[in-house]
Amino acid sequence: MKDILTELEARRAEARAGGGARRVEGQHTKGKLTARERIELLLDEGSFEEFDMFVQHRCSDFGMEETRHPGDGVITGWGTVNGRQVYVFAQDFTVLGGSVSETHGAKICKIMDMAIQNGAPIIGLNDSGGARIQEGVGSLAAYGEIFQRNILASGVVPQISLIMGPCAGGAVYSPAMTDFIFMVKDSSYMFVTGPDVVKTVTNEQVSAEELGGAGTHTKRSSVADGAYDNDVELLAETRRLIDFLPLNNREKAPVRPFFDDPARVEASLDTLIPDNPNQPYDMKELITKVADEGDFFEIQRDFAGNIVTGFIRLEGQTVGVVANQPMVLAGCLDIDASRKAARFVRFCDAFEIPILTLVDVPGFLPGTAQEYGGVIKHGAKLLFAYGEATVPKVTVLTRKTYGGAYVVMSSKHLRGDFNYAWPTAEVAVMGAKGATEILYRSELGEPEKIAARVKDYEARFANPFVAAERGFIDEVIMPHSTRRRVARAFASLRGKRQQNPWKKHDNIPL
Repeated sequence: MKDILTELEARRAEARAGGGARRVEGQHTKGKLTARERIELLLDEGSFEEFDMFVQHRCSDFGMEETRHPGDGVITGWGTVNGRQVYVFAQDFTVLGGSVSETHGAKICKIMDMAIQNGAPIIGLNDSGGARIQEGVGSLAAYGEIFQRNILASGVVPQISLIMGPCAGGAVYSPAMTDFIFMVKDSSYMFVTGPDVVKTVTNEQVSAEELGGAGTHTKRSSVADGAYDNDVELLAETRRLIDFLPLNNREKAPVRPFFDDPARVEASLDTLIPDNPNQPYDMKELITKVADEGDFFEIQRDFAGNIVTGFIRLEGQTVGVVANQPMVLAGCLDIDASRKAARFVRFCDAFEIPILTLVDVPGFLPGTAQEYGGVIKHGAKLLFAYGEATVPKVTVLTRKTYGGAYVVMSSKHLRGDFNYAWPTAEVAVMGAKGATEILYRSELGEPEKIAARVKDYEARFANPFVAAERGFIDEVIMPHSTRRRVARAFASLRGKRQQNPWKKHDNIPL
């Protein structure tokens, strides 16, 4: 018996050693933690239960029988984050570069199946050189099996991808199908084809960082939702995000203790809107003043800054926020903003997270670049997402909302539950100057008459009362009472039940 126990401990020690001390040191030299160190930081202390520690690949081609490692380059299992269950896989770059083999993929698939079956989030810590070339189609098949499970898990359990090293070729498609992707600055990258292939095929000279680094994917491509300075910060922020999310689509998000009065009055909000209608203000100030303790977890902060998305809590309960940002492009909707917000709204709806929409939008961004880029179809994504969503939806109009953008931003016509407006809000087809120049085109040569017409139009339409008279605005509220009114609105909607007509699935304009 003693011999068997000694052997077990020896085997465990070998598995925990990964690719050996030299490779572990190499990982540390690059400023990266090992797979096991990452899991220890991500999960509650002592909560990790490992699966398949002794699994090894079965390949014997190209001398692979001489390079077997217990675990085969990926650590899998489950644990807890603040006491709530999650499933984890962490690719171990010290073992064959974290490359994906048939058995490596099977290990990941096993815990993904368990996550779906038991209703708990899946967190993937990606640090891999890609498919294991020695195994050929076997490794590609492993990727295919993982992709299929990403698809089946979508909308069932939250899926979070942490890119903590290289992620190339087929390896990028699994993270792309997950709900959130976070990267580490200067040490992680994602691309379908690497710099060498790009140079060979297109003759472009580009570095790995420029092609697929954290800056590229958070600011330009929108593939990633955020980037952090190092592994430790990324893992800490991931724990914070998980705290906002439900375990699965049949459970509500956790309710956390809060120490903030739901009826808190914010007098400063009465002067948030500048007197000059063309002067911007920071919508994030409103978000943090409405949120419990001012806590806001922003998603895609560095992309499409004209719209802000993220999570707050109201009375301890998670709420998704979508807000136009007057500081960027005057808060116009464009292709990027529409895509960013539509995906966020659909995530919230899939996981029963109520949505707060803060509106100050002059319309859709004009121009040939937008039209040629398909702003019609991309704008329709946001329209579709809001109209499809059955979760509680509360909307607050702060300053202006014109044209089609008014309808798109969770209006009453897209089944908004509570639609509030500040006294400073105006709902119209367009701004007063543009409207009068169309309505009174014959008087354009007479500046005094046009000025009087503009003033008259503003008096009639530059307020929220016309919309309120029609019932499109439920109530005109004082800015300082926004937190109280929004919190009460969501409280009254906790029992909301709404269903869309039966369908296999919709056909959102992708």
